[in-house]
Parts: sequence; C-alpha cells; structure tokens
Amino acid sequence: MLVRITGLGPGDPSLLTIGALDALRAIGRAVALLAPPDLSGYLSGNGVRIERGLVDDPALFVRGGRDEIERFVERIQANESSDLGLGVLGNPLSDFPGLPQLLRLLERAKIAAEIVPGVPRSTLAASIALPLVPLPPHSSLYSWDDLIEIMARLRLGCPWDREQTHRTLLPYLIEETYEVVEAVESGDLDALCEELGDLLLQIVFHSQVATETGKFSIADVVNALSNKMVRRHPHVFGDAVIEDVDAQWRNWEKLKALEKTGRNRKSRLDGIPKQLGALQRGQRMQEKASRVGFDWPGVGGILDKLTEELQELAEARRTKQDDPHVREELGDVFFTLVNLSRALGIDAETAMRQANEKFYKRFGFMEERAAAGGKTLSDLSLDELEELWQLAKTQAA
Repeated sequence: MLVRITGLGPGDPSLLTIGALDALRAIGRAVALLAPPDLSGYLSGNGVRIERGLVDDPALFVRGGRDEIERFVERIQANESSDLGLGVLGNPLSDFPGLPQLLRLLERAKIAAEIVPGVPRSTLAASIALPLVPLPPHSSLYSWDDLIEIMARLRLGCPWDREQTHRTLLPYLIEETYEVVEAVESGDLDALCEELGDLLLQIVFHSQVATETGKFSIADVVNALSNKMVRRHPHVFGDAVIEDVDAQWRNWEKLKALEKTGRNRKSRLDGIPKQLGALQRGQRMQEKASRVGFDWPGVGGILDKLTEELQELAEARRTKQDDPHVREELGDVFFTLVNLSRALGIDAETAMRQANEKFYKRFGFMEERAAAGGKTLSDLSLDELEELWQLAKTQAA
C-alpha cells in the first residue's frame, strides 16, 4: 500500500500544480485535508474521489497531533488495501508540521510513502486568499504565522475590517501608539504587553491591506527593516569601529543620507514627520541640527535666550496687540524651552505629559474636596480655590 502525500498549494485551484494533480489522479482517491469547497470540487471534477471519515480533526492532524495521526494510520492499515492520496495545503515539506510524525508511523506500519511538493502557502496569492488552516483553540499558544492568518481572515470575514484602508486606519495607529506610551509611563508591564500587541496588529493590518493590492507584504516589511538595521550598524554586523554614542549618531546620519530616501531629501531636517506633536518635532529638529554643530554651548546660553524671548513676548503684547505676532513670539518661547529640555537631557513631550497628568490629579482632588462640602469649584472664591490648590499640591502630588 502507498500513501502519496501531495501538496495542494495555497487552496486556489489555479495554484494546484499539474504534477500534484497528476499524482492524485493516478491513485484516484484522496483525503483532502482542510481543502476549501472550490478545491475539493476541482479535484472531484478531475478524477480524484474525495475520501471522508479517515481523519477526525484535520487541523490537529496537520499540526502534528499524535493521536489523530495514529488513528489515521490504524484505519488505513486495517480497512484499506488500495493506495491513497493525502492532500495537504501548501507544500508538505514546509507547511505540514505533522509530516515527520506521519512518516515514522507509516514506516512502522510498513506502508510506503511518497511526497509530492506543492506551491507553499507563503505566497502572495496565499496571503490574499482566505486562510484555510483553522486556528488553534483559545487555550493554545498562537504564533506569528497564526497572527497573519487571523488578520487575513478578518479582512475577508469581518465587514468592518474589510472596509478599512491605510487612511482610515491612521487614527487607530496613533491611538495605539499613545496607549503604549501610557503603559510605559504607568509602569504596568501587563498593560504594556497588551498595548504592544495592539500596536503590532496595526502594522500587520496595514501590511495585509498592501498585500491584497500586490504592493508589499509583512515579509517585505520585516525584510526591509532587517536590512536597514544591519546596514546602519556596521559596528555590530561589520568591522567598523564606533568609539562612543556621538560617533554612532554621526555615522548613523551619514549612512541614512546614502540611502534612497536620504538622497531625495533637500534638508537634514527632512524626514521628521510633520504630524508629530509640536514639542516632539521641535526637539527632533534641534537634535539633528546639533549633530552638525548648530547648538548652544551650554545651559546658560539657553537660559539667557529664554529671558530674551520672554521680553520679546511681553513687548509684542504691550505694543502691537497683534495676535499673529504674539503667537509667533510665544512659539519662540516654547521652542527655547524645548532647547532647554534637550540640554538638560529631558524629553520635552514626556515632561509636558507628566505636567498634564499632575495637573489632572490635583484638579480632580480639588473637585472632590469641593463636592464633599456640597459645592462645585465655580461656587468657591479665588482665595478658596488657591487654598484647595495648595492642599492638592501636598496631598495629590
């Protein structure tokens, strides 16, 4: 008796190789593990009788479930005498984790086995088509490949996911990024794990959308990133010598300038997203400018500049009362404050978020205290508000 283990390709009949079809037709009957209806119908229409009942749980069988594979071998050994085809999605050598187990059990049962390759599931067509391997139960550990399967399933099976585009997904990408930031700043590692997953899903989502139009896949994203990291770290992956962090930054900028995106930039400041928060973008521009020597020699000069900008703001308010001019001078104050943050080794955006959170807690404390006395903050005098504020500074820091 012979079991011919044959690759069915990603599941689309058009991707079933002639060799695989001929191999199954020569036997005349086959178990088509997890094959979608279109593929099963195509096989039936081309002289291959589909056998059912020999495998109880195809998904577990494919993943290497020992009991499932043992039952299959016992059944064909006890009840079948003619040769049998066993069709598995993709290429048996790469997409069938249970193959080694099956081969060992067939050999032990003295049943001959042949392997006929097929188109691997990891093709563009496989990414576009509905994933065909059922996902493991919730109690199992999911893998990277499972995540890609889940995302492709969502795109084909969920109306909301199907309607999304790169542009409509942007608000969610931004929101998830800030939720990661919040988890880091709160020190909650369980929340960080979850939020990083949500952020990763956005990356996989965008990649799946691009895959469906033949632009790029998640594999292209991973490959481009890996190439970039290797290329920009010759001191790690090559024989370059980098003396310190400053030297590394200088070398990083030189390497970036040689890349395609770098060659297309007119300014060293290009490449910093305009959509960044204003404080963060200002600090990134200042950092880039500092790497070519355009920087204050010390904190003292920045403090002097801050005093100067505050005076110019006061002068603008006193003499012009011109909103655009006052706004411009206020912007200069903020920009100088960002410079001061950078000189002190402090991230301006983080410092501002912390200040916001501190104010939120203190103001909330004031509201609670006022409510405990049957009042709202608007019922209190300025002196009473100041008294509550001072109390909040000591008890709601």
